[in-house]
Amino acid sequence: MAPPLLALRDIALTFGSTPLFTSADLAIHARERLCLVGRNGSGKSTLLKIAAGLVEQDAGERFFQPGTTVRYLPQEPDFSAHATVRDYVEAGLEEADDPYRAQLCMEALGLTGDESTERLSGGEARRAALARVLGPEPDILLLDEPTNHLDLPAIAWLEEELAAMRSAIVLISHDRRFLENLSRKTLWVDRGVTRLLDKSFAAFEDWRDEVLAQEELDAHKLDRKIVREEHWVTHGVSGRRKRNMKRLGDLGTLRQQRAERLRPQGSAQVSVVEAETSGKLVAKVEKVSKAYGERVLVDAFSTRIARGDRIGIVGPNGAGKTTLLNILTGQAEPDSGTVKLGANIEMLVVDQKRMVLNPETSVRDTLTGGGTDVVEIGERTKHVLAYMKDFLFLPEQAGTPTRALSGGERGRLMLAMRLRHPSNLLVLDEPTNDLDLETLDLLQELIADYAGTVLLVSHDRDFLDRCCTSLIVAEGGGAWREYAGGWSDMLAQRGSPPFAKVDEGTRRKQISPAPAKPKQTSAKLSFKEQHALDTLPDEIAKHEADIGKLNAAMAAPGAYEKDPARFDKMVRLLAQTQAKLEEAEMRWLELEEKREALAS
Repeated sequence: MAPPLLALRDIALTFGSTPLFTSADLAIHARERLCLVGRNGSGKSTLLKIAAGLVEQDAGERFFQPGTTVRYLPQEPDFSAHATVRDYVEAGLEEADDPYRAQLCMEALGLTGDESTERLSGGEARRAALARVLGPEPDILLLDEPTNHLDLPAIAWLEEELAAMRSAIVLISHDRRFLENLSRKTLWVDRGVTRLLDKSFAAFEDWRDEVLAQEELDAHKLDRKIVREEHWVTHGVSGRRKRNMKRLGDLGTLRQQRAERLRPQGSAQVSVVEAETSGKLVAKVEKVSKAYGERVLVDAFSTRIARGDRIGIVGPNGAGKTTLLNILTGQAEPDSGTVKLGANIEMLVVDQKRMVLNPETSVRDTLTGGGTDVVEIGERTKHVLAYMKDFLFLPEQAGTPTRALSGGERGRLMLAMRLRHPSNLLVLDEPTNDLDLETLDLLQELIADYAGTVLLVSHDRDFLDRCCTSLIVAEGGGAWREYAGGWSDMLAQRGSPPFAKVDEGTRRKQISPAPAKPKQTSAKLSFKEQHALDTLPDEIAKHEADIGKLNAAMAAPGAYEKDPARFDKMVRLLAQTQAKLEEAEMRWLELEEKREALAS
């Protein structure tokens, strides 16, 4: 085999008193396709920086073939020295590089090059950084979270571009599908060392579980051997002193091995506090539209959201995902159409853009609000250090300002801060950003076990497949269509990839309503059905008012202690009223849908 273009051997690095690496290796051969995986904080990004020559290791060797060109994509690129995107991209070119290819990369990523670097969105900044490293077409590409802030069309383009390049590529990403499609080898960074799997990421998780299971078995055998030796020390028959001292020394060695054994990092205890059950109907959306000037974001969209649905909203950046999400949840008014929210909705929004995190506030004060060491989780409390441990924060991080946290740690902090509030409607905006694979697995389990309703915006195809019962997909020009199942199911139903570029002049034509047919005399609801349709809204309102009164009476101080029998009666009456409300809502929906069908 030809020697590697770049190699790291026995790398050791310590930050403060904590060793990050004790013996890490990395070899990059020509046209390599390698992914780096590991827990948040395991050192993946640092290892990539050592490979790029940006961080100096404490010990070990970095081998680099002369003449090899390397480009490194950081998670947070620095634009401060450049006025425009073109300046930034061209500054990454060397004399032998083709500036025309850099321009082509910018155009393919939706950039003109004239954008001011001071006003770039997260997606624009990521695309500019990609154009800078892809344009030179180097021998080695080191990419740290290249899909962060990218929409699905940009991710699809990037996959195709990387697959066609002759560069060796090393990837760090939380996007499983992206890693599965591009990687050929997997390097696991774990507890200061690296382990290489000569297969793509698709085989990694089963292999990792086998390695950890074998470690657990070996640890159990070691513990049993120590128990046997300790029993001999206590009860064994004394023999020659020299032989006994050797056996005692061996016991000491075994004990030292157990003490020095590095155990796998625990899993985050991600959980959500659930509020009272909502009605079966969460939202009925009928022909809603929203435009800003001449730009139509939502055009005559209708849907019905029932309790327990897990609905993903997907589309390119700028398609109006957030606008539609706000309309569905009642946070924004449509220009036309109606949105009817169900009863007893308690919404919780997890904004993974992390705009609400104060960079100067400590982890402790972010979780507690300051002035206390207790975190309120629904109606119970927990010490902040114990709650931090649930989300894999160390006690010494309690006073750390949020600006010093990694992207993954900020993501976990946002989850910890939000999920302590009760809810029955969970709204997740890009929840997968920067989370490690284990925390992603737990978030998926949380969504699967959640008794309420989930609305999420995501560009992670694997996450959409694992979590969603249906997808609302941007079809262009303000049109949205709902598909049953996840991302793969949607592709099968469409028969073609979504988000194809559409000429602006034809967008309105594509979604314009069909010519009206000659009006015909339509069937009508029966008198009884029409009467029910007219009176059910008042009945629903009465049930909602009764539920509010019962909840207020039951929440009064001492309600149970003063009259337990009356309190039990209110509990039974509340359950009966909620059942009547759900029955009335479903009956109204059935009649309204029948009326619409007959009218059409």
